Amino acid sequence: MFDRTLKLIEKETFMKIQKTRILLIGLGGVGGYTLECLLRSGFQNITVIDGDTFEISNMNRQILCLTDTLGQNKVDAAKKRAELINPNCNLIAIHKTLIKEEITKEFISSYNYIIDACDSKEVKIALMRECHKHHIKLISSMGTANRLSPEMLCITTLKNTTNDPLAKVIRKELRNEPAINTPVVSSLELPKKQKELGTIINVPMSAGVLLASYIIKDIQKETTY
Repeated sequence: MFDRTLKLIEKETFMKIQKTRILLIGLGGVGGYTLECLLRSGFQNITVIDGDTFEISNMNRQILCLTDTLGQNKVDAAKKRAELINPNCNLIAIHKTLIKEEITKEFISSYNYIIDACDSKEVKIALMRECHKHHIKLISSMGTANRLSPEMLCITTLKNTTNDPLAKVIRKELRNEPAINTPVVSSLELPKKQKELGTIINVPMSAGVLLASYIIKDIQKETTY
């Protein structure tokens, strides 16, 4: 099923992709598309964590949300989809909402990459601190709500983000820890000012693709773990 992939990337790189261990935190509008890209790129060792279930309001932007998955745990729907896309995938589904106190060396040390697609500012900050401390590769998604322009998204670092209120809050929290400069997916677009958060599929979908793309490109640059 990966014949077309192997026409574009070297076999050695693809073998590394298959062996890479990934932890994906969050399976919403961003994380669902990240998982889709990982599965269709050949990643086989993925752990997903999310404590939510699907509801009708998710339908407009979340690839795992279908009429027949409404009411299901997001991680259960993810596991079923993974098996349908690539039966060789070893996807571990953990139905829980992470809290910052659970982000420890023991929790993260078995993964080659961690992808943060969660909504919790506290968890994001804890991940940045622990991954930096223990030299574990992390990429984190910043805000995608109240935006309309996927072309304004980019892969950058936390310190280089602009027009991103969430990133600004995180930078402020980490201002006394200048060595922490995590890779992030962030938008240069100013979010619309409104009382309630709104989201349209093209922005979180594109953010999810960029998260997966970062890992593929990073593996291509690496010769050993």
